[in-house]
Amino acid sequence: MRRLTDTKHTVRASSLGYVIQSMVNTFAPLLFVTFQNTYEVSLAQISFLIAINFVAQIVLDFLASGFADKIGYRKCVVAAQILITVGIAGLAFLPDLFANPFAGLVTAVIIYGCGGGLTEVLLTPIVQACPIERKDKAVSMLHSFYCWGSVIVILGSTAFFKVAGLENWRVLACIWAVLPLVNAIYFLIVPMFELVAEEERMSFRDLAGNGTFWLMIIFMFCAGSCEMGIAQWASNFAEEGLHVTKAAGDLLGPCLFAALKGAERTWYGKKGNDKYLWGFMMFCAILCAVCYLVLGLVAAPAIALVACAIAGFSTGVMWPGTFTHAARTLPRGGTALFGMLALAGDVGCGAGPAIVGAISSHMGDDLRIGFLFGTSFAVLLVIGLLILKKRKRTAAA
Repeated sequence: MRRLTDTKHTVRASSLGYVIQSMVNTFAPLLFVTFQNTYEVSLAQISFLIAINFVAQIVLDFLASGFADKIGYRKCVVAAQILITVGIAGLAFLPDLFANPFAGLVTAVIIYGCGGGLTEVLLTPIVQACPIERKDKAVSMLHSFYCWGSVIVILGSTAFFKVAGLENWRVLACIWAVLPLVNAIYFLIVPMFELVAEEERMSFRDLAGNGTFWLMIIFMFCAGSCEMGIAQWASNFAEEGLHVTKAAGDLLGPCLFAALKGAERTWYGKKGNDKYLWGFMMFCAILCAVCYLVLGLVAAPAIALVACAIAGFSTGVMWPGTFTHAARTLPRGGTALFGMLALAGDVGCGAGPAIVGAISSHMGDDLRIGFLFGTSFAVLLVIGLLILKKRKRTAAA
């Protein structure tokens, strides 16, 4: 197979990889109510599906931090895309192959979760390793494709359900599964580069002894929790809590959430100034806390859906902003750094919605109570940002 030489193809394949990564976290939540009705699973079991997806991603984040450099980016990222293909398609078939359909759902989620975790570790260092200018902006643009991917998955799924009917969701799962298969082939032919020479890479021990590294870990945990605490429950909340139709709930809840998050990341990728990154992250963290409070306290559907959308904007800068801080302060971190950051982010992505769901389930399946508790994720990020500011002032003194 003929290899390509232009690094634009590497960036494009990685961007498509983030579209696919968004599918890993976006597609199944659109079907949570369908799973409840079709397979008679409880809200607690739905929470488990969310958690097991991110547990699988976390395990692969950790493992890939150690083996990705040895095996090579190309082999790992191709394997990741194939796992996602099998897992997404598995949603359509595996529940019917198990005596307990829920076990089939869990198996499919674990498979595509492993692919998602491996993808998350690799895409940022793959782009960081490319010989391109303004890598901070390139990373922000890269992460914006996760958001636009969410919009594509939600709009595409909504249109499919409108035309073909919700009962044909299994067909749609197979259609979406083609996308990562195509990208696996693309990754086979794009150029790949080494991020940090082996003799220059920081070890896990070096990273663990660096205070800034642990602060970045906290940032990533908060970013994942803030983002997924709303995104994973928005569709269910709109249908069951606000009593709007599925199409309206998906479009006005998770779709607008993703669109505003993508718009924010795209804007920063083109116009953003790193000089104001800390202040912008602080503003967004406070705005996110306000959105969680509104979701927990306001019963009006229109206001709640607006809060969901604005929350998307507020979380947009958190993930790529943390990567930018980490890459600047720990330039020799290599894949180990990005892998551990992805791990922390995925811990937050799993813990945030799982905690929101568990608290809601304990309080009579009332998601508003869960969202109120979710305010603490944003508050923790505010505290972390204040600590970062203090550390920088101390270092400059």
